[in-house]
Amino acid sequence: MRNHTVVTTFVLLGLTDDPNWQIVIFLFLLLTYLLSAIGNLTIILLCLLDSHLKTPMYFFLRNFSFLELSFTSACIPRYMFSLVTKDNTISYGACLIQVFFSILFGASEFFLLAAMSYDRYVAICKPLHYMTIMNNRVCSQLVVTCWLAGLLTISPGLIMGLRLEFCDANEIDHFVCDYSPILKLSCTDTQAIALLGVSSATFTLLVTLALVILSYAYILRTILKIPSAQQRKKAFSTCSSHMVVISISYGSCIFVFIKPPAEQSVAINKGITVLNTSIAPFLNPFIYTLRNKQVKNALNDIIKKCIFITFKK
Repeated sequence: MRNHTVVTTFVLLGLTDDPNWQIVIFLFLLLTYLLSAIGNLTIILLCLLDSHLKTPMYFFLRNFSFLELSFTSACIPRYMFSLVTKDNTISYGACLIQVFFSILFGASEFFLLAAMSYDRYVAICKPLHYMTIMNNRVCSQLVVTCWLAGLLTISPGLIMGLRLEFCDANEIDHFVCDYSPILKLSCTDTQAIALLGVSSATFTLLVTLALVILSYAYILRTILKIPSAQQRKKAFSTCSSHMVVISISYGSCIFVFIKPPAEQSVAINKGITVLNTSIAPFLNPFIYTLRNKQVKNALNDIIKKCIFITFKK
């Protein structure tokens, strides 16, 4: 029998152990998290309150903002708490919960991006039948399917992960509970679960990316057939924000699959995690609002109404 101490808590080493840099990182994460929360909540409220934003496109955008807010909330507040309290420990159960929700939100987000691409395909390639095809029932079914697809994709690996044993070593070289450094700590054979994790991630990435590329191939072909340059520009502008978000999301994940040298991989994975959990959720609301006249008009209307109500009182 093996002599070992069963691990019940993990120690997250974070991004740095330099106190000065920790202050800078905390302020940066606090700022991006607040802006992300304000931006995504604003989009959710605008889509719920403004009658002009009741179309399928904004229904998907509302759900995407909810996923972005949930994803960043699953990771960033816990790390900011540890920076303030200097307590880097996290219980085994809390670590598993963080892994589950961060992977669930991340996987569901990719399926939702594919659904949003299909919505843009129908809007541009079949404009006369858009409201018939993308009715409320279909939109709701697509969103539920995205959540279920994300859950089903990650469930086998997570279920296998519950059987892992951890002996003595409990330091995770990351600022969040990530499956890769956790597998390295386990004293059981992790080859099968590691292979399953890579397979699930690859499946999610390739299937959703293929759907996105297929949708935009048809969109591009349709736009190029439009005779008027102004109409082509207008059609392209309805997809531009979504294309920028897709580039950020898929670009960072594809970069993970490009294996860097071993000594650089940990630092690069941390950097990409910061991008995905902090910077991208902060940028995406601004990408959609700054490039979307309807959202900007809806925001201006809400602000005017609030100012009018304030002065009336």
